This record gives sequence, C-alpha cells and structure tokens, in this order.
Amino acid sequence: MSYQALYRVWRPQTFMDVVGQEHVTKTLQNALLQQKTSHAYLFSGPRGTGKTSAAKILAKAINCEHAPTAEPCNECAACRGITDGTISDVLEFDAASNSRVEEMRDVLDKVKFAPTSVNYKVYIIDEVHMLSISAFNALLKTLEEPPKHVIFILATTEPHKIPLTIISRCQRFDFRRITANSIVNRMKLIVEESGIVCDEPALQMIARAAEGGMRDALSLLDQAISYSQDRVTLEDALAVTGAVSQRFLNRIAAAFRDKDVVSGLESLHELLYHGKDPARFIEDLILFYRDMLLYKTAPKLEESLERVMLDDDFRILAESTPAEQIYELIDLLNKTQQEMRWTNHPRIFLEVAIVKLCQMEQQKTLPSTAETGPLLSRIEMLEAELQHLKENGVASSGHDSAPQQQKPAHRPSKRTFQPAVGKINEVLKQATKGDLNIIKANWGEMRSGLLKSHAALINEAEPVAASSTAFVLKFKHEIHCQMAMDKHDFLEAVSASLFKLTGKRFSMLGVPEDQWTSIREDFLSSHQGEVEGGNVPEQEEEPHITEAKKIFGAEFVEIVD
Repeated sequence: MSYQALYRVWRPQTFMDVVGQEHVTKTLQNALLQQKTSHAYLFSGPRGTGKTSAAKILAKAINCEHAPTAEPCNECAACRGITDGTISDVLEFDAASNSRVEEMRDVLDKVKFAPTSVNYKVYIIDEVHMLSISAFNALLKTLEEPPKHVIFILATTEPHKIPLTIISRCQRFDFRRITANSIVNRMKLIVEESGIVCDEPALQMIARAAEGGMRDALSLLDQAISYSQDRVTLEDALAVTGAVSQRFLNRIAAAFRDKDVVSGLESLHELLYHGKDPARFIEDLILFYRDMLLYKTAPKLEESLERVMLDDDFRILAESTPAEQIYELIDLLNKTQQEMRWTNHPRIFLEVAIVKLCQMEQQKTLPSTAETGPLLSRIEMLEAELQHLKENGVASSGHDSAPQQQKPAHRPSKRTFQPAVGKINEVLKQATKGDLNIIKANWGEMRSGLLKSHAALINEAEPVAASSTAFVLKFKHEIHCQMAMDKHDFLEAVSASLFKLTGKRFSMLGVPEDQWTSIREDFLSSHQGEVEGGNVPEQEEEPHITEAKKIFGAEFVEIVD
C-alpha cells in the first residue's frame, strides 16, 4: 500500500512536534542536555497523546551522534536507524501480546549484552500494565540493578494496574489530554502542508470529537477527507463524527424554552431518521447546556466551550434561559443518559425525556400529594401552636404587650376546645381497668404504625379511661387535642390500628389536661358510688399500692407523689 494514514505520516519525530505535553518534553530535554537521564521511565496517560512517540524520540536523542542534544537530528545513522526500526538495540516490546513471563525473560536475558550499533540499549515496553505478575517480578530485578548501558521506557494507559514496586523505580511522566485548540492548530499545519482545503469549523468539530487524543483527531480528519469532495466542510465532519449540528441543538433548546412538545419530538425524529446515535445525541445535548451555563456565568472563557459555537441563536437562547432551569435540564438529561445505558430501547427513554423537558415547569408547580402531605400537616401544626402561644401572651414583645395581656379574657369564648363531656361521662360510667390496660399495653405499637404526622399529635398524650367501646385520651396541650379531634383520617387510623392489635373497635375521645381534672371531679361528685367496681379514672391505684394496703392496712400506707 502506497497510502499511509495521516497519524502515521505525521507522527512526531522531535520533542517540538509532541503537542500539548510541554511539561514532559521540557523535563526530558533538560535531562538530556545535563546528561542526567534515568535508567527507567514510566509514561502514562490517555490514548493518542504521544507516549510511544515521545519514547522513540528520547531513544533517538540519547543515541544521537550529536549528543548531548535537546532534539535528535534525524539525519545521522543512529537517528535514521531508530526511525526505520533497523537498529536492534532499540526494541519496542508489546506487552499486550507478549504478557507471559517466558517472553519477558527472553528479552531480559539479552539486557546484559552491550549494544552493538549505538551507545544505549533502549527497551520500550508498550501497554506494560498487561504483563502478568510473574513477568512483573522478572522485570523488577532488572529495574532494580540495571546495566549502565540500558534504559527502560514503560508506556501505559492504566498506571493503577502496575505494581508500586515497579512505579517506585521509574521516573513517572503523566501525559495530559490535548486541548481542542492545540489539536486544531496541529491539524491546520497538516492540511496546509498536505494541500487540503478544510473549513475551520470542521476542524473544531473534529478536535472536540477526538476527546483529547491527537491520533483520534487525525483518524477522523482522514475519514472526513475521504468523505468530502473538494473541501472538508462542517457537514462532512458531522457526518463522520456522528455529532449533531448546532442548528438542531438550538431548535430543541428553543422547544424546551417555549414548552413546545411537538417541535421537540419532530426535531428528535428528524435526527434519528438521519442515523444519529441516541447516546451521542444526549451527550451532545448535555455538553450544549454545559457550555450555555459556562457562557452565562463566565462569558470571557470562550476557549473552555466544548460543544457550541457562539452564534446569534445560541446567544439569544442563553439570555432567555435562567441558570436554575439549566441545572434542572442537565440533571434530567444525565439521569436519562444513565438509564439509556441499560436498555435495549434508548429511543423510548429519549422521547420521554424530551416530553418531560418541555413540561418541566408544569411538573414543578404541581407537586404530588404524597410528597407534600406530611410537610403540610407539620406546617399546619406549627402554625396552630404559634397562634396558641400568641394568644396566651408568650410571644409578646415591646409596645404590643398591653393588648396581648387583654386577649386571654376573650380567648375562652373563641378558641377554647369544647370536649364531648356527655360521651366522656358515659365512658367513665362503664370504665374498667382491664379495658384501660389493653389500650396502654398496645399504645406504643399502635403509635409506631401511624404516619409521622399523626404520631406527632399524640407524642405527649396518654389514655386515662376506657370502656369496651371507647377510651378517653388526655392531651397535654389544648391545641394538639383540637387538631387531633378535627382530623377524621387521624381518628380512623387510630381506631383501625387498635382494632388490628386488640380485636376491639374503640372510638377515641380527646380532652385537654386542664379540663380533664374538672370533668373527673364533677363526675365523681355526681356519680358517687356508681362507678363500676369503685374504679375512678386517673386515680386508679397501681397493683403494688393495692397489695401494700392489703398487707399493712390502708391507714398505715402513705402515698407520696
């Protein structure tokens, strides 16, 4: 084959040609000039960033006939031989296909022999993380005590898989992803030298699709040149990379802004009709809104934009879309992207996401009752407690103190809770200790089965009397009693929970603590001797008190509260 791919033809031959890795090339050049090269190097970083190319350039520079030099001359016999691969002293070893310990030992057995053509033997081990543990152990001893004429250069994309004992014996250089601007500048030089006509927007699209890899960028450029006719246009770059044009992204973003579901779905179906990948489309859409957010918050950082070009349509969209909405859009798109990775029907998830994004405000203003119910109940309770405190003068301050002192005189006629005294007296007539003990024994379990908003109402309440069909619940605070008795769903929940636990259907009667004392005393005075078994609610004697009176006599027992 006479034709060679662009990334092979334009492979860097000097440190100056290695794009975007100045922190590595400058260090290596200084070491070469000062003759302070190490016996082992580790080059790590993403694919296509120049690790193996830098290793070959270092091998040429250290063996160049003009050494010490910062750059290989590429003209002497040593430089040309290393470039052509005809000098056996510079060996490029692929660990991915030669990972066994036997193959590594075969290479290491020749390390002790002196070089024949150049000054240093250089072993370039590519994808070194693929070596087996035994192969790493065989390499370790040679790295620890190498001959003076040997240099090892290890290259990998996954340094975390290399044993720390190997890493600690090497000088490590981390290659970075190449910026889009650096890739574009390099491709401009290549197309100018090659006589190819290429639009700059097409080069920018290819550079962004390469994701920091120069080799990937040159491969995409090669495809775009083959796909195009006389010149490489933006449409050619979009077709090769599978990316979505900004015109479509602007249309869909406008549909989100205008809440136009029809326009959004039509744009999506048009993209899918042209063969665009749904996963690539949603990634482009996320980057589109990322760039929009960056443009709104830091408009001076135009070089940090990854996906968009600052045309008039984009600027109008950015100005009319609030930052809070962009946060929600990115969050929903990211969740959809995660869901699409595990489904056989990504198009459905994408269509649902488009509809959601077009109706986002409606969903925001209509929260579900299940989410807001407990919160609203809690707010209602707090507001009622605040009103109760104000009416009792607790929240008084400054010049309002005098009017608030007069309010308690009017409060009983307006806000005081009126318990069902008649029903409570009926319960007291039929009250028994057995029924009350049944209620108390199951009270804690009953509370744990209620909703949190319901259980909060009876945190400081206790049952004080019970018959076979109803019980009286004493509340410490009047406001809690009133709120509980006004909630029909709360009363039903308590009755149903007790029925499930006891097998009896009890109805609940609430009474505030301060009113319960007078109700009980009135009942005792008007029904003296009628209370079944002498059982007086809330004055029931504990079993140990009753037993003490039987043993010692009631006149000798004093009860101290």
